[in-house]
Amino acid sequence: MRQAIEQRLQRLLMQNPLRTDFQRHYEDIVAEYNREKDRVTIEKSFEAFLKFARALDDESKRTIREGLDEESLAVFDLLKKPELSPAEIKRIKAVAVNLLETLKAERLRVDHWRDKEATRDAVRMAIRDFLWSDETGLPLEHHDEDEVQNRAEEVFRHVYRVYPTLPSPYYGSSTAA
Repeated sequence: MRQAIEQRLQRLLMQNPLRTDFQRHYEDIVAEYNREKDRVTIEKSFEAFLKFARALDDESKRTIREGLDEESLAVFDLLKKPELSPAEIKRIKAVAVNLLETLKAERLRVDHWRDKEATRDAVRMAIRDFLWSDETGLPLEHHDEDEVQNRAEEVFRHVYRVYPTLPSPYYGSSTAA
């Protein structure tokens, strides 16, 4: 059971860097289990592992609930803010999807794009410009220039990590370009 949970957890973490709360929760359960080995603690830990496995299942299904694939969900998570209206959430979902489509159609197709300073800078600027644009970007009534720049940098770091090539080795072929 532990191995299955760890494999699923690692896959989810590789796809979306904002899932670290699952890693911390898992480590807390393991630490509690290792602290005491009496029957009550073992049963309590087993229940915690089952509950955690259900939480991983729920997180895996969040793509369906949000109407996004894993790739877009990771970018959406980097762009969203708390307390947005449903219309703003819908816009940010569209921004995440369209930004990835644009990058994958243009900038990320360059061989070894991460190795060349000019192509890295072009990807970084394309992300910033896309997010700042009135037509394609974030709802500017809730995002100032510094915030757009910070979000753009977070998205760039994510893209840099998960797109060494196209399709990304971190996502299944069903979500690849």
